[in-house]
Amino acid sequence: ESGSENLSPTKQRYIEETLADFREAGADLPSEQKKRASEIQSLLAELTQKYSENCLDGTNAWEKIVTDEKQLTGLPKSALDAARQSAEEKGTEGWRFTLQAPSYIPVMTYADSDVLRKEVWSAYAAIGRSGEHDNRQLVRQILDLRHEFAQLVGQKNFANHATERRMAASGQAALDFGEEIFQKVRSQFEKEAEQLRRYKAAEEDLPADHPSLLEPWEVGYWAERQRKANYAFDEEALRPYFPIDHVISGMFEIAQQIFGLRIKERHTSKIWHEEVQFYDLFDSEANEHLGSFYADWHPRESKRGGAWMNYFITGNRDPSVGERSPHLGLICGNLTPAVGDQPALLTHREVETIFHEFGHLLHHLCGDVEVKSLNGVNVPWDFVELPSQIMENWCWERESLDRIARHHETGDTIPQELFDKLLAARNYMKASANVRQLAFGKMDLELHMHWADSPLEDIDAFVENVLQDYSATYKTQPKSNVFNFSHLFSSPTGYAAGYYSYKWAEVLDADAFTRFQKEGILNAETGRDFRVKILAKGNSEDPAKLYKDFMHRAPDPDALLRRDGLIA
Repeated sequence: ESGSENLSPTKQRYIEETLADFREAGADLPSEQKKRASEIQSLLAELTQKYSENCLDGTNAWEKIVTDEKQLTGLPKSALDAARQSAEEKGTEGWRFTLQAPSYIPVMTYADSDVLRKEVWSAYAAIGRSGEHDNRQLVRQILDLRHEFAQLVGQKNFANHATERRMAASGQAALDFGEEIFQKVRSQFEKEAEQLRRYKAAEEDLPADHPSLLEPWEVGYWAERQRKANYAFDEEALRPYFPIDHVISGMFEIAQQIFGLRIKERHTSKIWHEEVQFYDLFDSEANEHLGSFYADWHPRESKRGGAWMNYFITGNRDPSVGERSPHLGLICGNLTPAVGDQPALLTHREVETIFHEFGHLLHHLCGDVEVKSLNGVNVPWDFVELPSQIMENWCWERESLDRIARHHETGDTIPQELFDKLLAARNYMKASANVRQLAFGKMDLELHMHWADSPLEDIDAFVENVLQDYSATYKTQPKSNVFNFSHLFSSPTGYAAGYYSYKWAEVLDADAFTRFQKEGILNAETGRDFRVKILAKGNSEDPAKLYKDFMHRAPDPDALLRRDGLIA
């Protein structure tokens, strides 16, 4: 450590963080234990790889061919077309369904046939639980090894090991965080389950206290029917208002206004496809070129799915090294492409996705950190989604929505009636959605804190015990997804003891956005403050301190529940 005291606070933090990385991996241990630590890591790499393959193979091992179209009522045309195409590709007649999400979700949501839904649900629930793709033993081994590793490096359990340098700072704190939210939404969650049972009873002329009222394979279907009945809201009705070029230029406009930036397209030959665009980003006051980025929005065969942001170059911000230089990044999506001579029209969900990834990109491009590896998105796991998730809020406010949404033929903004429906549908069954995420987070933490000392022999019994209040009552009680949950067991660490951080970041973004709601959605001073205190700082200081600098207080978990319409 000697000699580091003359360094800037950021460089001192870099040294501390780097040493902590080594210690966390067991670099300080005596040689016998060090050897065991590295054995554990390579065992975990093997076992988690095998778990991941079992999930994939178990998913791919099942298919359902339907030849009688009468069994498929309720399914939208897009799902039927996809199933028909899938059958043709496999050289069979009829419609082919699989356990992959794009096939599974429409069946569970729209298929009128109880028999079909039950069959598909049962197959999905069995992944990782039997036969040659059985993960039950692997999960026990992975949990045991993680626990042993945590104890080797001086931690009580793996959750403490994983959270020590995150905002939560301990497994118990992460557990308490989830429990506090659960207690506040619990009665609303129970009410939603009860409403769904009553809705089904009324639709099917059954007595409301009928014991066999709801099965787990019926929930998605009846929830969708109830949503349609209550909100009569069709996402497709919004599409004409989101032509992609207007959405992007509107998003740039909002970012320019609130964050004090200027974005200018530059034509360059250095692109990999003619659809890719290239932009320069400047500070609007100093006119400094902060960075540049590529934007690649539409699907192509050679491109992976989803949406993401990458950074290619982190510019220099260290005066002792020389001149400042621009950052370089990339934003990618697989958005609905144009059809014929009509422009690409997006769903509201796709618009949210663009804003989300653009938030990650701004975190990189606005970075002002003298140590490159502490810039931008290189922050603790439960803080990294704040800059991206906060951007999604501008997709829900009338004032900012009018900047991005214009009908591609008439130029009109979204009619008030449609906007009201969008808002009402936003919070439909929101307590249930919250509890689902909280249950995953709790299961994850409990397994990585208390399974090692549990008197229970069986993981299913353990999980059922810790989650008993977190699931609605069904006639057939479903088992957990612990043997088919890639987030937790498909890599040596991954989201293990970290699943809570999705909710954690949601709290941060809902809470931080309240400052914009108070001071003005498009308030340039608030935006500049966010840029200087959060975006520019990367991991140069403790995130809890950065958050306090911006909000002048600690995060308030109630902000999320207010936004979700769960508390007044």
